[in-house]
Parts: sequence; C-alpha cells; structure tokens
Amino acid sequence: MSDDNKISRRDVLKIGAVGALGVAGSYYLNKISPFSNVSHAASHSTHNEKSTHNTHNMMNDKTKTDGYKMAERLLTEFDYGKVTKLPNGQTLREYTVVAMDKEIEIAKGIKFPGWTYNGTIPGPTFRCTEGDLLRFHFINKGSHPHSIHFHGIHPPKMDGITSIYPGESFTYEFEAKPYGMHIYHCHVLPLARHIHKGLYGNFIIDPKTPREPALELNMVMNGFDIDLDGENEFYTVNGYAFAFMNHPIKVKKDQLVRIYLSNLTEFDLINSFHLHANFFTYYPTGRNDNPSQFTDTIMMCQGERGIIEVRFPYKGMYMFHAHVSEFAELGWMGFFEVE
Repeated sequence: MSDDNKISRRDVLKIGAVGALGVAGSYYLNKISPFSNVSHAASHSTHNEKSTHNTHNMMNDKTKTDGYKMAERLLTEFDYGKVTKLPNGQTLREYTVVAMDKEIEIAKGIKFPGWTYNGTIPGPTFRCTEGDLLRFHFINKGSHPHSIHFHGIHPPKMDGITSIYPGESFTYEFEAKPYGMHIYHCHVLPLARHIHKGLYGNFIIDPKTPREPALELNMVMNGFDIDLDGENEFYTVNGYAFAFMNHPIKVKKDQLVRIYLSNLTEFDLINSFHLHANFFTYYPTGRNDNPSQFTDTIMMCQGERGIIEVRFPYKGMYMFHAHVSEFAELGWMGFFEVE
C-alpha cells in the first residue's frame, strides 16, 4: 500500500481508536487485512472532537465482550497440566498445545487475525514446580510452520528452534528448572511476525518451597500492529485494550498481591508497568534470591519478566499503566479496586 493509506498509531490517537479504522478505507480492510466486525468504523473525515469521543467511549465501555472475557480469564487461570506420579516419585505434567489461526477481539468491535496457542493471545500460562518432568504435546493446526521455545534450562534438542509444519506434531520433554518466572514463544523465522501475531505466553516454575499465599495474577504486556506496517496501534495487558480500566481488578486491603508480569511487545524496544499511589517489591526473573527493587515503576525489554508483590494500605481505586503515555492512551491502562 502507499504511505498515504497506512494507519499509524498516531492516527489512532488523533482520530480515536475506532475512527482510525476508516483511514485506510474499505479497500484496505477487504483486501489487505482480514478484520471483521468493523462496521462501526468512522469516516476519516471525522475530526478531533468526535474522534476523541470515540476513544473515550472505548476507555469507559463496560460491555463484557469476548475479548474482555478472554483477558479476564487469563488474569487468574493457570494450566498445571495433566498430573501423573512416576514410579521414582517424580511428578509428570503433560500439556496439549495446539497452534491455530484465529481472529481475536483486541478492542470492542476490532478483531486481529492472530496465530495462537490454544486459541488465545497470549497463550495459556503453563505452571509447574521445579524438578517436575514436563511433556508438551505440540500440534500445528495453523497455516504456517511454528514451534515452542521455552526459556529456562533444558537439552538443546528441546529448544524449539526447529519448525513444526502444518499438520505435524512434536513432543517437547524436559525437567522444569530453574524455578522462576519464564516465558515461551514461537521461534520460527521471521521472529518478529510469529511473536507479534500472538504465539507467546508465561511459563511459571514454582520453587519447591511454596511462596507465601497471595492473590496471584498473570499479566502479559503486548501490542497489536493492525495494518502490518511494523508499528503497533494498540497496547494491552492480556490482549484486550483497557480491559481492567473498564472492569477494575478487585483486591482486599492489606492482602498480598503477586503479579507474574512479562513483556512480549513486538516492534518497541521497551514496555513498562507503573502503579499509582503505592510502591511494590520487584523480583527480576521471579527469583527470591535476586536483589529486588522497591519502586512504583519498572521497565522491561522484550522477553524480560519478573514478579511484583504489593499490598494496598488504603481502600479505593489505584491506577496502573505503561509509563509511556502513548502506550497508555492506546489501551495499556487499568485499575485495582481495593475493598
């Protein structure tokens, strides 16, 4: 396409997230990028007043759409696999992971043609305990070659750098180590496209001595390039713009809250997490034996991850968001509601 027809993230900010879809015109939507449910896209002749209204509507919309429900479910859902006790006493955990093409709602009325693990972006949060034997039965039902590359320590032949072609399958098997906060993602070239399209997720290895009980939350920072120009137009946590701004995460006063946070945002060098009116303790890579920070803002490069632990001393609404204003205004913003 010509540069005149591309939708930049600046366009989204200037004319509103919904109105931006009208910039490229129906030719782009029908011929280049397979979106659906964009009938509400405003004409690009809509100017700032109406477009700003569109963006405000998105930020304040209370509708529980499919996209929001996915983000909410991924916040607290952990996949522990199918558990078997081996004769030697070791715990075996088996997981089934299916790569598939699927449209994902990333904002109200806006769908993204994703490549997914088990039908969500991000994929499932796999969880186990250090020393467990893990088997990931991977089936590629997508339209492109894919793989799963796990961060951690494992034999090179299980590293997920070999392509598994459509219709094929492969079983990754390794012992879970070291304990901490890890991630996984596709490692097929071009890496930027396979990761950006949605093939990533969190991978938690718990220490053998359990952590202190807490309200545990899973958050994956990510972005979406809706016009495939190498620049994101939406930024989210768990795949849906403004999900936890419209529906705040409810916590209890003085309750320990543990957040498993990772950055899988493609096309930007860093992403960040900032909490209002409070400080938190941060454990890089989720290691209790690592030096930690006591702060209200952390920066992460792509693939970086860690654990946030926090208690809220007062009742009320605590905002959290990326501390890059543009990212926040394009969807990466939410609230904790302390009761």
